Amino acid sequence: MEPAPDRIRLRLEGDLAGLWVSEVEASWRASNARRGDRPLDLDLTAVEHIDRAGRYLLSLLHCSGAHLIASGVGTTEMVRALKEDWPRRDCG
Repeated sequence: MEPAPDRIRLRLEGDLAGLWVSEVEASWRASNARRGDRPLDLDLTAVEHIDRAGRYLLSLLHCSGAHLIASGVGTTEMVRALKEDWPRRDCG
């Protein structure tokens, strides 16, 4: 977690799969409680693999207003598809 005066950034590395999904969720909940009205950036540029639970968590974070930052063809396409499948107006 990298807090700044104007935003909070969660930087992920490795795999967003298995037990790591619950670790990221716990970090998100902790940062969400302290962020106030600062935006949350979720940096996925060093993520290598995302499983189904990880995709679902990213959808939840996107719906809560997190900005997903991706690089690489696979992760960028997954984030694009996630945003298309879960547009913020449909997050309810």
